[in-house]
Amino acid sequence: MQANNVMKKVILCVIGSGILAFGLYNIHALSGVTEGGVLGMTLLLNHWLHISPAVSGFVMNAACYLLGWKLLGKSFIFYSAISGGCFSLIYAIVEQFPPLWPQLAQMPLVASLLGAVFVGVGAGLCVRAGGAPGGDDALAMSVCKVTHWDIRWAYLASDLIVLLLSLSYLDFKRIALSLLTVLLSGQIIGIVQLPIGSSRKRQTAEGSF
Repeated sequence: MQANNVMKKVILCVIGSGILAFGLYNIHALSGVTEGGVLGMTLLLNHWLHISPAVSGFVMNAACYLLGWKLLGKSFIFYSAISGGCFSLIYAIVEQFPPLWPQLAQMPLVASLLGAVFVGVGAGLCVRAGGAPGGDDALAMSVCKVTHWDIRWAYLASDLIVLLLSLSYLDFKRIALSLLTVLLSGQIIGIVQLPIGSSRKRQTAEGSF
C-alpha cells in the first residue's frame, strides 16, 4: 500500500515537471515573459550566457536543496529531487523541437496568463506529491532560518530580486506582466495542491503570497 502511494506521488512529480518544462520552453522562453526564483534565473542565464535551463536549473536546484538539507525532511528532498531531475530531462527533450506557438512573442498578455497556468498546475502537482520542481522552497526556508522572516516574504523577495535583474533584458511592460504571472501562478499552486493532507496545506499556505 505504501509502495503504491509512493508510486502515485512519483507519477505526479513526473507529470507536473513535464507540464512545467513544456510551458517554460513554449511560453516563457519564447515570449519574454519571465518568472521569479530559480525559474526566472534560468531564463536570465539563458538570455545572457546561452546556458540551457536544463543545465542551470539542475545546478541551482541542487545547490538550494543542499542549502536547506538540515531544514527539510527526507521525503520532501526525495520528491523534490525527482521533480527537479525530471524537469531538466524533459526540458532537454522539448527544446530539441521548434516552439509550438511562436505567435505568443507578439502577445505578452496572453503569454503571461498561459504561463501562470502552466507554472501553477505543473508546480502545484509536484507540491501535491510532497515536493517541488524548483529549489525555491529550500532557499526560502533557509532564508527564514537565518533572518526569521515570515516565509511569504522570503518567497516574494526571491521573485522580486530576479524580476529586477530581468530588467537588464526585458522592458518594464514585460516585467509587469511577469509579476502578474508570479502572483497568479502562486494562487493556482494553492488550488492544485488543496486535496493533500492538512499538514502539507498549512506548510504551502505559509509559502504563498
